[in-house]
Amino acid sequence: MPLHSHVEGKGRPVVVLPSLSLDSTAMRAAFEPAFAGLSGWARIYLDLPGSGGSPPGEPTSDAVLGDVIATVDALLDGEPFPIAGWSYGGYLAAALARRLPGRTTGLLTVCSGFKIRPADRDLSGVLPSRPEPGWLDGVPPHLHEYLATAVGYQTTAAASRVAAVLAANGPVDEAYFGVLRSTGFALSDEDLATDYERPASFVCGRRDRVAGYRGGYENLGRFPHAGYVLAAEAGHFLPVEQPNLFGAAVRAWLDRCGALRLPGAGMLSHDSDTPGHLWR
Repeated sequence: MPLHSHVEGKGRPVVVLPSLSLDSTAMRAAFEPAFAGLSGWARIYLDLPGSGGSPPGEPTSDAVLGDVIATVDALLDGEPFPIAGWSYGGYLAAALARRLPGRTTGLLTVCSGFKIRPADRDLSGVLPSRPEPGWLDGVPPHLHEYLATAVGYQTTAAASRVAAVLAANGPVDEAYFGVLRSTGFALSDEDLATDYERPASFVCGRRDRVAGYRGGYENLGRFPHAGYVLAAEAGHFLPVEQPNLFGAAVRAWLDRCGALRLPGAGMLSHDSDTPGHLWR
């Protein structure tokens, strides 16, 4: 099933996969500041099944990843690309790099790990937050409980930025995601240990109570060209909590991906929603 996509900027393609239940609009709000002033990259944001403009499909992560691969194939026609993902999107991005090592020219995971079931995540060593007094006063009450867990850098400014990203999010099929979480969350090859020889970067928050921060570090041995960025004052919304640190990490990773020149690498140019076509 082809997924809805949106492209920002012009240049070489980089595919960006969202956190679970976030769509391309919310992802752009969170990630585009990292690309400010950076030219030469066309950012392809996808709506996963059941979010934004993509209808729900089979509620398994294998089916979701299959839809991602089919969409990338349709958009890029075999062109190589680096892949980035946040949270569940990072889990899928790592799997896509594992399954398509010859086509992915780099891997960036953000607040993610290599195990997706909550019981399998390593949350040891995660630091408690130090909330600023009244940090949630300007945030809608229905978000308070969620942000208290998901946000590690608990300041008024960070809460406002996170709430703005969530407010930008499009429609979500909660029934679909409920089944996905309960019966089909883990990929069939989750436990397959393979080496990845392209530039990689794992960006994690020391106060991430959702995914933890140890997964990327413990798997560095399988990624000989990987960097590991650990933000002391960030939780699961690291790109929004610490935008300057995140932007520096993204630019450093793209610099390494850009230095890797492959035959057939082209240029994309588009700046609007794309049902399945990009102009070269």
